[in-house]
Amino acid sequence: MTLNSTSFGSICCMRGAMLVLIFLAGSFAQTQSAIPNRAPLQPNAYNPLPLGAVRPRGWLRKQLEIQADGLTGHLDEFWNDVGNNSGWLGGTGESWERGPYYLDGLLPLAYQLNDPKLIAKAQRWVDWTLNSQRADGQFGPPSNDDWWPRMVMLKVLTQYQEVSGDPRVIPLMTRYFAFEQKELPHRPLRDWGKYRWQDNVYSVLWLYNRTGDASLLSLAKLLHEQGYDWQAQFAGFAYTGKMDREMLGLGKPGAPPDRAMQTHGVNNAMALKASPLWWLVSGAPEDKAALAHQLAMLDQYQGLPNGMFSGDEHFAGTDPSQGIELCAVVEAMFSYEQAFAVLGYSSLADRLEKVAYNALPATLSDDMWSHQYDQQPNQIACTRAHRQWSTNGNDSNLFGLEPNFGCCTANLHQGWPKFVSSLWMTTRDGGLAVVAYAPSEAHTKIGGADVVIEEDTEYPFRHSVHFVIHTSSPVAFSLELRTPGWAEGAPLKPINRTWKDGDTVDIDFQASPRVTHWFHNSAVFEYGPLVFSLPLEAQWKQMKSYAEKSADWQLETKAAWNYGVVASDCETRIATHALGAVAFDARQPALTLQVMGRLLKDWTWNENSAGPLPQSPVHSTSAEQTLTLVPYGSAKLRITAFPFLDENTACAARR
Repeated sequence: MTLNSTSFGSICCMRGAMLVLIFLAGSFAQTQSAIPNRAPLQPNAYNPLPLGAVRPRGWLRKQLEIQADGLTGHLDEFWNDVGNNSGWLGGTGESWERGPYYLDGLLPLAYQLNDPKLIAKAQRWVDWTLNSQRADGQFGPPSNDDWWPRMVMLKVLTQYQEVSGDPRVIPLMTRYFAFEQKELPHRPLRDWGKYRWQDNVYSVLWLYNRTGDASLLSLAKLLHEQGYDWQAQFAGFAYTGKMDREMLGLGKPGAPPDRAMQTHGVNNAMALKASPLWWLVSGAPEDKAALAHQLAMLDQYQGLPNGMFSGDEHFAGTDPSQGIELCAVVEAMFSYEQAFAVLGYSSLADRLEKVAYNALPATLSDDMWSHQYDQQPNQIACTRAHRQWSTNGNDSNLFGLEPNFGCCTANLHQGWPKFVSSLWMTTRDGGLAVVAYAPSEAHTKIGGADVVIEEDTEYPFRHSVHFVIHTSSPVAFSLELRTPGWAEGAPLKPINRTWKDGDTVDIDFQASPRVTHWFHNSAVFEYGPLVFSLPLEAQWKQMKSYAEKSADWQLETKAAWNYGVVASDCETRIATHALGAVAFDARQPALTLQVMGRLLKDWTWNENSAGPLPQSPVHSTSAEQTLTLVPYGSAKLRITAFPFLDENTACAARR
């Protein structure tokens, strides 16, 4: 790609994308810069910006405002597990993971919205935690000495220090990690901490990059030695089907058996960052390559069309009536964000966008006052009833306060805010890179200049993006614009130039609707980063009310759902509509796809879900109908994976 300057600006065109630069006036802001890895750590491909450097705009800011007005902003006011009696506030209540989980989303949300009320709420938890450290270096509730919840709170403290500069954080972490190094040899990692060791290493490396204390690398190696070997699990992957309680050895007193931990959906979502983080320490080629194989195994044996793998609560195979837990969704997003920073593979950002724009909104109500524990790609009812879950209970796909189990109630909050933080990163040469596309703005310093890049877009519902660069003085740096894997045409190349205040860049990715194939050769319709589903009009029935707008809900429908479709690109029609006040709203979808289908009388209910998909292709003599599909995240009741009909003739023959 070439870029030629003129007095009126410059234009560069390529197949699949167009760049336009025009000089305009603007403004600037100041913030911290990214901190690269210290030797002997391997360098990141991209360096994450500190909390507060990336801020939401447009529909994404509205999404965060809805979250602040929903459970995240009010949960502590009526849910005892994160209320005033929490052990993480000095009380006698829940003293394990729920307080740290809640704060891990509340704190970044508060600062990204610059919301004084939420900042004050978060500060209360942070202050108690920072003041809780004892002489031996341990911190947190004295009634619980488990390593695992402290791993979560350490991630909170890293974000807090980045945005506040509070001088208390680094000394606390230094003393705590010295305590860990002393204690772990005779009190090793166990249970959840053993399988989630990489989250501890994440904070250890964060601190090493700020202090250079070599003992921290020794601690990272000790955590790796005591932690579960995820790389070995996937090198000889044995979990190639659906698990059940008997297979896992559940129902006995004590900690879950190893097989249950190894097939646990959330553990596996967290483990997606294990090998990339460890590669920073080891530098071994096999560690750098391990994630690709890990993902290939998950895709092949547990993959679902919403961007996730099954885990309801444990691996459940590829049937789209199986589910995935909300905790796994937000933890997979965080893992992809960190793995992309380390490895820089665009495919990881593709996966991140697919989860963020499909699985995440699908499992939250539009007002974010309720959520599911498990979501199903083919979800025809959300009722209190037995389903084909691997191990979960009858409440698992209700929308509510704490369906099935309260971990997701505490942990759901990190999804959108951490996604915002990871939209932009810095390049190795000090430039800026777009990781995932969304309306946002990035603030940083480059070469002594304050730089702000505004990104205005309705992506993922539209594929055009407009950037405005603001600088306090002209400054040279590279701007990397990621080319999504679905985009048609040549990939974008980095733009290396001296930028002036008001320069602009426009891109317009070209895409066509596409059909992908899943369980039993079923057809799934995709367009850009979005998956599409047939929405089933849902009747919301309130079951139990809590406080404010919090309630448990059952969703049922009388709509027909058992369709086979014509899985031909030429029969798929895309239509655009105005983006509504709520981005993922089935009543006002910003995009729709129209496909042709016929009812399949033999595809029926089974265990209160859509029964097993017939093997495609299928035959039907029912009348042909036009089916209008909407983005997956908008449809709370839906069919996503369809049997396809045996009439997929050539496009010309159907015209």
